[in-house]
Amino acid sequence: MQEKPKRKTFTSNEVKRRYNEKTYDRLQLVVPKGKKNVIKEFALSRSKSLNSFVNEAIDEKIERES
Repeated sequence: MQEKPKRKTFTSNEVKRRYNEKTYDRLQLVVPKGKKNVIKEFALSRSKSLNSFVNEAIDEKIERES
């Protein structure tokens, strides 16, 4: 019986990392100590993730001032 040749595989994390790198830009945001939790709790109180809340806030600001 002949063995099948091994194919190259990537871990799930590696595949996700490559997809995210190709699909998204990263933005580092610096806020005063303690403010992250205030923003996060506010977002969660509206059933949103911190990321989606920040993205929506930025979009609203751009829309308002354009």
